[in-house]
Amino acid sequence: MAIKRTKAEKKVAYDKKLCQLLDEYTKVLIAVADNVGSNQLQEIRKGLRGDSIVLMGKNTLIRRCIKVHADNTGNKDFLELMPLLVGNVGLIFTKGDLKEVREEVAKYKVGAPARVGLVAPVDVVVPPGNTGLDPSQTSFFQVLNIPTKINKGTVEIITPVELIKKGDKVGSSESALLAKLGIRPFSYGLVITNVYDSGSVFSPEVLDLTEEDLMEKFASGVSMVASVSLAISYPTIAAAPHMFLNGYKNVLAVAVETEYSYPHADKIKEYLKDPSKFAVAAPVAAADSGAAAVAASKEEEKKEEPEEESDGDLGMSLFD
Repeated sequence: MAIKRTKAEKKVAYDKKLCQLLDEYTKVLIAVADNVGSNQLQEIRKGLRGDSIVLMGKNTLIRRCIKVHADNTGNKDFLELMPLLVGNVGLIFTKGDLKEVREEVAKYKVGAPARVGLVAPVDVVVPPGNTGLDPSQTSFFQVLNIPTKINKGTVEIITPVELIKKGDKVGSSESALLAKLGIRPFSYGLVITNVYDSGSVFSPEVLDLTEEDLMEKFASGVSMVASVSLAISYPTIAAAPHMFLNGYKNVLAVAVETEYSYPHADKIKEYLKDPSKFAVAAPVAAADSGAAAVAASKEEEKKEEPEEESDGDLGMSLFD
């Protein structure tokens, strides 16, 4: 017969277990466990077994354990978790990939009926079609303003109806109707709200970012830095190429307007003195490339055409 432990002994064992996890793991997922049953939680533990551990408990006890661990070890990183311990939450300690663990947790969702008083997490839409209910049940539909008709002795819904909106409380009529139709509109499971990794806390949406997203955001940031630097004339690495280019344009403009000159400026001055050279330069380049292409095509045609056989090769002559 197992010896039943006292509350004090349970707290000591819990404190020891949590401190051991804090020493061993550096990555933690904070999950909300509203409307999650014990059997469902057990299935999640089984699915994560191997590189992850799900720990539930009272928030005050978890906060105290984290604070004691920080005082004893000097590691203050886990103190970032304390403001997140609000409501019915649990901790998932893991050594695996954070994104993969979150996706694994999301698989364990269980359908649930719309109970009276619950706040709808999603919109509930009743689809059109035959309900299988007899005509005496039309009162439920009339109360909720759902258009119906009688078809082959059963009630049929004509058009889809938005029965409950997200954020609204479920009423008794809506709950009764959904139960009669056998619709379980809600699904519940552990919902990851925050991610902790080596002292940093961030939103789980960060796990969905790809390398392309990071490069795009980095390029956008560099562009903003360059714009600000150019606007206030403050040199930075991002703005340096633009500053050199603008400086060169200024030097070229001064050379064009004055007697100062250098090889590239001389070429620009020639074009400005005789604008017709703009028109000549482009066609000449195009003509050169076009002539080369025509010559190449003619050479190919010559290679493809067989040489004509002479009369001598045929063994006769027009003058024989």
